[in-house]
Amino acid sequence: MNVLVTGPYGRCGTAIIDHLDDEPRYEFTYLNRSDRPSEHRYGRFDTYVADISEYDAIRPAFDDQDAVVHLAAYPYTDGEWQDVLEPNIVGMYNALEAARSAEVDTFVFASTNHVMGLYEEEHAPELYDPDYDLCLEPTDPVRPDSCYGATKSFGEDLGRYYVERYEYPRQFYALRICSVLPHGIDHPYGRAERRAENGEIKRDSDVYERSVARTKATWHSRRDFAQLVECCLDDQTVTFDIFNGVSDNDRRWFSIRNARERLGYEPIDNGDTWDEPPSEPDDLT
Repeated sequence: MNVLVTGPYGRCGTAIIDHLDDEPRYEFTYLNRSDRPSEHRYGRFDTYVADISEYDAIRPAFDDQDAVVHLAAYPYTDGEWQDVLEPNIVGMYNALEAARSAEVDTFVFASTNHVMGLYEEEHAPELYDPDYDLCLEPTDPVRPDSCYGATKSFGEDLGRYYVERYEYPRQFYALRICSVLPHGIDHPYGRAERRAENGEIKRDSDVYERSVARTKATWHSRRDFAQLVECCLDDQTVTFDIFNGVSDNDRRWFSIRNARERLGYEPIDNGDTWDEPPSEPDDLT
């Protein structure tokens, strides 16, 4: 299967590279707005260099592809409209239009938990407790918490429009990704530990503990994220659906029932099995 990955050098894209690039049944092409130097961890991969907001520049990369994993976007909730318009709105349209024109069968879209972010704002911090009674299904009403979240909701709707209006893409999978962390800090303490190391917070503070509690709920380990993408690439049954991207954490408030039943997703990791940071930074990659 030929697979094009847009925006491959962020947290999610590198998780795909780390866990799926060596799979013989996939032939990956990586499209990014810039290349990586040869000494970089991901510098050994050939990159099709183009900006997702420029249709004519990206269009040739979609030829002869069986699937697209569309990750390229402005990824921050503090972004204003001018930050998200071209990468998230224009870029999403361009990626779908290129997939339609090139007759690509499968489109996997990196949506976000921030499509539902106002639920968290309403219920936090009690929401981070393992016994809190809230579990969101993909069918629950969307409540974006930002321009970023709203653009991802738009992307989900545009994907539905394309698979129901046009012949291609034939399948569309929206993944509402929670907390995928970088290589080297892929554990529920990773984000808090990095902030502590940078002097932003103290390890014995309430801020540290709250960060850990939230990540134990929202953690999507890199191998579980890659498995969910793999489930989408291998699936032959879904025309359009939305799946929550999260590991099997005891305190998660996003349901993974749909991903289990429709895709056979079986996450390995659970944030609540961790009670301290690993002794080595790369214990889990």
